[in-house]
Amino acid sequence: MDEAARITRLLGQRLFIELEASARHVHLNAQAAQTLFGHGLTPQRPLSQPGQFVCQERVTLVGKKGELHRVAVLGPERPDCQVELSMTDCVALGVEPCVRLSGDIAGTPGLVLRTDRAELSLSTGVIVAKRHIHMTPEAASARGVKNGQSVSLRTFTRRPVTFQDVEIRVSDKFATYAHLDFDEANACGFVRGDLAMIVP
Repeated sequence: MDEAARITRLLGQRLFIELEASARHVHLNAQAAQTLFGHGLTPQRPLSQPGQFVCQERVTLVGKKGELHRVAVLGPERPDCQVELSMTDCVALGVEPCVRLSGDIAGTPGLVLRTDRAELSLSTGVIVAKRHIHMTPEAASARGVKNGQSVSLRTFTRRPVTFQDVEIRVSDKFATYAHLDFDEANACGFVRGDLAMIVP
């Protein structure tokens, strides 16, 4: 790689953040996995965040108004069960939308998880994930942002949108990606590989 290409690549890494669309999914604790499947979670393929993976297992979500079938389960197992939906999913299921960061489930609604083996009723844990950017400490430092900061994010997509109130999440366990749910991704015309930029 020549010097000009190297500089261009480095500048691009500092200016732009790759977008990802996060489909509806479920996180389970060890006990829930045993109840629903009779065994622990089985990795199928890795995700962009280190150590995270899509599982072979699937569940049906049962709400007051409807059901969503073959919903992906993500691993590894967590301390608490959590269901991440879009606003549209909430309407289809009859669940009151509750926008939260992952892990912040106190006071959130619940629903029923169903498999061929069992049903599990969750009293809490259903969220619409607040849009956010996972960042390494190095990426956050390069962009002059910090953990918990709220920023605006301009998408370079087929229907460009500036999303406001996007929360920065910084950890040395992360890879740097901006996460939108499917409603947000469809609204801006996202396709895999699209980029975005933090703007004033």
